[in-house]
Amino acid sequence: MELVFASNNKHKIREISQILDNKISLLSLEDVNILEEIPEDEPLIEGNAVFKARYVHKATGLNVFADDTGLEIEALNGLPGVHSARFAGEAKDSNANIAKALEMLKGKDNRKARFRTVIALIYENREYLFEGIVSGNIIDEKRGEEGFGYDPIFIPEGKVLTFAQMTLSDKNKISHRAIAFEKLKEFLQQHNKSDNKQNI
Repeated sequence: MELVFASNNKHKIREISQILDNKISLLSLEDVNILEEIPEDEPLIEGNAVFKARYVHKATGLNVFADDTGLEIEALNGLPGVHSARFAGEAKDSNANIAKALEMLKGKDNRKARFRTVIALIYENREYLFEGIVSGNIIDEKRGEEGFGYDPIFIPEGKVLTFAQMTLSDKNKISHRAIAFEKLKEFLQQHNKSDNKQNI
């Protein structure tokens, strides 16, 4: 099965390739000659995921999925949320985003936060949504070199390491993105079985 992932983020593609079945051929935006930046102007995480999926589906006609992820910090009323990638500006600078979040959290005892991923899939011209959530806490300094985004300051509930201190395989067992993509994987496997039965 060939599936377009509406992203050129190599970190994401590497994570998701490891999660999805090896029977699925994952194409990036570059692979389908979409080189422009797809707008992410929707007010909700779900909206961004759906917009990106529809954009790529309209351009290619292929089965496609897109995701959007936000870090929602309780003491900041859910910020940065849908603005997570551009929290400190259009440059999408992870270090600047982290610095801004930590500055806003100074003096606050409540460090609860959650990562939320929403996947929008367009498969055989029908739309589906899948969600993954992982709760945890924000620490006051960066730890670890793996991962990306806010991973160095986020410790999932029940763990002692940040996402950035975990190996990719360990992170993929518990992360928000892994939870959402496992749901996507299960959906695709079920549809593959149905398609195979019809072809017999």
